[in-house]
Formats: sequence, structure tokens, C-alpha cells
Amino acid sequence: MGSKIDEILAAARQHCDAVIKPEVDDWNKAGVWPRAASDKAGAAGLTGLYAPEEWGGQGLPLGEGIRVYEELGKGDGAYAFALSMHNICTFATCGYGTEAFKEKWARDLTSGRKLANFALTEPQSGSDAANMYTRATINGDGTWTINGAKAWVSLAGEADVYLTVVKTGDGKGHKDMAMIAIPKDAAGVSFGPRYDTPSYNFLPLSEMYFDNVVVSEDNIILPVGQGLQGSLMAIDIARVSIASGCCGLIESALDTALGYAKNRKMFSGVNLDLDGIQWMLGDVATDLEASRLLYRAAANALGTPEGPVMAAHAKKFVPDAAVRAANTCTQVMGGSGLLAQYGMDRLSRLSQMLRIVDGTTEISRVVIGRALKKRAEGLPDLPVPKGYGEE
Repeated sequence: MGSKIDEILAAARQHCDAVIKPEVDDWNKAGVWPRAASDKAGAAGLTGLYAPEEWGGQGLPLGEGIRVYEELGKGDGAYAFALSMHNICTFATCGYGTEAFKEKWARDLTSGRKLANFALTEPQSGSDAANMYTRATINGDGTWTINGAKAWVSLAGEADVYLTVVKTGDGKGHKDMAMIAIPKDAAGVSFGPRYDTPSYNFLPLSEMYFDNVVVSEDNIILPVGQGLQGSLMAIDIARVSIASGCCGLIESALDTALGYAKNRKMFSGVNLDLDGIQWMLGDVATDLEASRLLYRAAANALGTPEGPVMAAHAKKFVPDAAVRAANTCTQVMGGSGLLAQYGMDRLSRLSQMLRIVDGTTEISRVVIGRALKKRAEGLPDLPVPKGYGEE
């Protein structure tokens, strides 16, 4: 009998082959989140990966569970991304939520009967998460009243609850930030028009608005002072999850190009006989192997002091490799790579989306650069030749 992770990975593989691949084009044409598909993912154990078994989850460590998105990413990176965010929110709910909130929500989230998502980014702030205007006023009866707006909320209007980062005061910095769960049906919650995202049209993305939304103190996930720190941990998990999904995308692009090149007649042979084609696809294969090693090492580092910079390395390298893979594999297929039936255009757009969400490549470089400056502080000073740096 295989281990639990082997069973879950097999379930993810089966879900990809039986549900995602045959249906994803129809999802995009319909422009509606495939709730029937995510229900099947829940039934397969894919919506409570890190949650404790006592709450209906799989109890997998992050380093193992994150591998699921590589399997799902072979079918569609946006679908894998959405389920990864749900799993992070479910993990936070079961790990940090109040007992009352867990009793109400945990089993519905781990089973996939209800979906959760994360709301951090704001229209004016982008990657500057500390520059936040959404305010929560703590009332005398313990309830919280929230006003403000969030941007780029995934599963907007589709998720049943949103783990929302708020400020509780007007001071600068993050010491007054908290995270609170806001149900979709709470009075005063609304959503803006859907963003137009043609290659992942089934994933609803929009702004989310709070107009005097009142929620119970039972809904506090992270108390005042811990909101940003907890959000950064969630983002690190998301970044590694995206890298995992990108590996699935790279493999999908590579297999599509290989399946085409081995049959395309050219110069008294087939495309795949040509050295140039083999070298191009060989570079993709090397990127795939390196990407797998990197995201899995980063996944195992989560929760350690090395976790943030390892997540940044994975988020910088692997989505860039996915963009290269989609472009290279399209080029290998020539004009046929532009045809909708092969799906390469969708993979190209998805790779670019995954390169941006939850921290752009440039933000990852900032994280890595700061780590390098800190490392330099612990190294011996080396003499600079006389005259260098002098006015």
C-alpha cells in the first residue's frame, strides 16, 4: 500500500486527466468557475491538503502537499492556482481560526463543499502590501466593522469566505494589521466587474468592496499585530505552489511539442530528428528538472528562516522557465503552434499570469537582494584597491 502522498498525487493525476484536460476549453468558453469540477476535487481529497485529519483534511506537510499543483498544472495553471489559494486559506482556518469559526467552516472547506480565498492586494498598492486603506473598527460588543476595497481577488463572488487583511488604525506600518474571515453573504460585501482574462476566463477575478460590513470576533484568523506577518507566510506558500503548477505547465508544453515534432514530416525525416529541435526541447527539459528540484527544496524550507528567500528563488526561476518553455515549444511547432487546437497560446498566457501573481519576478529579486545584503554583513571585509570609490 502506498503512502498518503502517493495516493493524493495519484488522485490529482486522475482529476487532471478525467476532469481538467477534457473540460478546460469549455470552462473558458462558458466563463464560469467549474464548481462541479472543484466539488470533484474535494471528493478526491484535494481541498484540505494541509488541514488536520480531525477537521477532515489530509494532514500533509507543506513540502508534500504542494506537489499536487504540479499534477493539476498539467491540465491548467489557473485552476491549480485557485485550488492552491483555497488550500492555504483552509490551512490558516484550521491552524489559527477560533474554535467557533472552525466548527462552522472547517469541514466544509476541507471537503470543498465551500471555497475560500485570500484578499490582501488593494487597488492603489499592488505589491506594497503595507500601504493599506481597508479599515476595521473594533466595536464595543466585540464585532468588527470593515470598510474598504481589495483588488485582484480570485474566485471573486464564487468563494464562500475571504480571509481579508485589514488595518485597525491609521498609523504607518503593519503593527495594527489583522486578518479576518469575511463571508460572501455578509451584508455590505459586493464585487466589481469581472476582469477580462481570455485565457483563464473561468477564474473570476475582480475587486471586492466592504461597506460597513459587520462580522463577529469569532471570525478573527490572525489578531491585531500579526496580519501582515501571517500574510507573508501565506504568500510564500503561494509562491512555491505557483512554481509547482508551473512545472506541470512546462511538462504539458514539452509533451505537446514532442507529440507534434515526432510526427511532423520534414527534410526526409521528422522534426524531432533535427539537432536544432532536439537542442531547443532539451533546454526545456533541463529547465523542468531544475524547476522541480528548486520548488521542492523551497517547499521543504517553508516555515524555516530560509523559507522566504527559497520561495523567492522558486517564484523567480520557475515561472520564467514556464514562459520560456511555452515560447520555445510554440516555436518548435511553427505555424501549428498558433492554432487553438494545440493550446499553446493558452499556456503562453497562463505562464505570464503565473509570473506576475503573488509577487512579480522583480519582487522576488528584491527579496533575494535583501538576503544577499544580510549575508554580506557576515562576511569579512575585502580591501578595495586604492582610488576606487574615491571622489
